[in-house]
Amino acid sequence: MRASTFIQVFLSLQAVSAIRIIQSNDDGWAEGNLRALFTTLVNAGHQVILSAPAENKSGSGSSDSQPTKVDSDGCAWNSCPPNSPPTGANSSDPRLNYVNSYPVTSIKYGIDTVAPKLWGANSKPELALTGPNVGSNVGLAVQFSGTVGAAVYAARTARIPAIAFSGASDTKSPWNDVSFAAKVYADLAFNVTNTIIAKGTPYLPEDVWLNVNFPDVSQTKCSNPSQFKYILTRINSGILSKRDVQWCGTDRLPTESDIIKKTGCYVAISVGDAADKTTVDAERQAVVLEKLRPLLTCV
Repeated sequence: MRASTFIQVFLSLQAVSAIRIIQSNDDGWAEGNLRALFTTLVNAGHQVILSAPAENKSGSGSSDSQPTKVDSDGCAWNSCPPNSPPTGANSSDPRLNYVNSYPVTSIKYGIDTVAPKLWGANSKPELALTGPNVGSNVGLAVQFSGTVGAAVYAARTARIPAIAFSGASDTKSPWNDVSFAAKVYADLAFNVTNTIIAKGTPYLPEDVWLNVNFPDVSQTKCSNPSQFKYILTRINSGILSKRDVQWCGTDRLPTESDIIKKTGCYVAISVGDAADKTTVDAERQAVVLEKLRPLLTCV
């Protein structure tokens, strides 16, 4: 664990109670971004169940289909054998689960099947985290993202507050050799997650999810979590929309696309409407703003 991660974990444990978290993505259950965040959350004391597609299902939006038997290639990165059952778990860690179907199907399986088995019938997940996706999910891409689709399912159908994370660094890495970017993204996602948890329940308003996008990172650019600034944004341009919450001297938030394109280490956080995957109204933005206020800054 890097020194910055250790400090963040130590400080967060002083103020944040451990909760039950369901994790998923659309890049596959063995992808490094997802696994790095799982490890960070578990090390901080949270109870975590990971339930994600057996292989890459990027761009599958809100598709949902009965899981099928794994084909002759096996799961991604040889993480399950050829012709494995439609669903399965890591042989040494039942918290790590694959579903040979879409992200929505995967997170649904984790909520409805794995969580009651591991936590008990009356202990559903308290928060859903999807990603960090390999590649950004901003603007029109939000509508087609499986990582977003899983988060929206959790928020709207399962009634579990949800956050979708995405990172601009688009190099995939396997579960047993996670990339440098995956470790940085895990730290950043952990920071956002614990900021929300620290403010208590309800973590988010009903039918609301957060769309969080991290910039491109490397060992020479935006390499330390302390370098990042978190900006409240909106998903769509909003030219014809009602005004946003009053923040940073304006009632029109910047788009996440504009923030991610800026030079610097900026994290875009948009408050999404689970009904249509666009930006929510100013009233619900205001509720989330108060929860994120300790983290946010102005451009």
